[in-house]
Amino acid sequence: MGSGRFVAPKTLEVKLNDGGSRVLTAGRIFLNLGTHAAIPNVLGLTAAQPLTHVEALELDYLPRHLIVIGGGYVGLELAQAYRRFGSDVTIIETGPQLLAREDIDVSQEMRRILDEEGIQVLFKTELLQVTGRSGDRVTLTVRTPSGDQQIDGSDILVAAGRVPNTAGIGLKEAGVELDGRGYIRVNARLETSAPDVWAIGECAGSPQFTHISEDDFRIVRDNLAGGHRGTGDRLVPYCMFTDPPLARVGLSEGEAERQGIIARVARLPMDAVLAAQANDQRQGFMKALVSDSDDRILGFTMIGAAAGEVVAVVHTAMLAGLSYSKLADADFAHPTMAEGLSFLFSRVPPRAVQQTRSKVA
Repeated sequence: MGSGRFVAPKTLEVKLNDGGSRVLTAGRIFLNLGTHAAIPNVLGLTAAQPLTHVEALELDYLPRHLIVIGGGYVGLELAQAYRRFGSDVTIIETGPQLLAREDIDVSQEMRRILDEEGIQVLFKTELLQVTGRSGDRVTLTVRTPSGDQQIDGSDILVAAGRVPNTAGIGLKEAGVELDGRGYIRVNARLETSAPDVWAIGECAGSPQFTHISEDDFRIVRDNLAGGHRGTGDRLVPYCMFTDPPLARVGLSEGEAERQGIIARVARLPMDAVLAAQANDQRQGFMKALVSDSDDRILGFTMIGAAAGEVVAVVHTAMLAGLSYSKLADADFAHPTMAEGLSFLFSRVPPRAVQQTRSKVA
């Protein structure tokens, strides 16, 4: 147990917690360093000792008024949880919408859900200064489109991104290159610039989900055993565990548009799903993107009960390369949330572009 840093390629010096040091060498090195919460460079914020997701999960008291900096997945999960515990909650978001990576209809639906629970959200808001100490009393000075204002609260939760744990551990001495954001440069096989050194998980710039870090491990393991796996064609599903949860796999509408991909869009309110009616879990919707040229499923998004389970069905269909019609015609068990998939994919519009086939003599 101790703190280590590289002093040469494949050579690590460890300052032991109980005193002294050891030098370790190995033929192969695997870097699984992780990330930590980013603390924005705002006057007084660090001195206020704000919570991150780590401390927010260890509190032994209920914040009177929790101010959440960041409207992403971690921020929304914890904002809703503490609101349901009984805290007043305010979310400060610098952008124009919650969940910046998602389509506007997804963001608007999530905002509606949070609004109904009494969570206040400030958009296009810049944090200028913080006074006080989180856990006691804090005042945040913010700049909004309508002018500067002050927000008084008891606790601050910072959920504004991640920073890789790559600084100060001698990676340069180990011959390991970083990119401009401090993440370790890797190829599709997760090999670094140094021979026989691999990086996995968030420090390698992989999508920041536990299941992807686990897949990184499998890629390295299988390649060491003679396999030929890589990250280039990986299909990444994810789930935000609010209530109801948000799950997505594949492309959003915005991503398809930016990539110049013509897609057909089908949408189904959860209120139209029989299981949602039976269980009175009617919030949210399902949305699917289907290729206009070959009927492949390009993406699926769901806000609704059991979204994390339903997305696995579509994920599997996408991995198998199935046509959307296979799900439209499937006999899903009744009444389940997955049953809604047949209703959803039955709503896919006809192709906008008629394909022509050239005849080769």
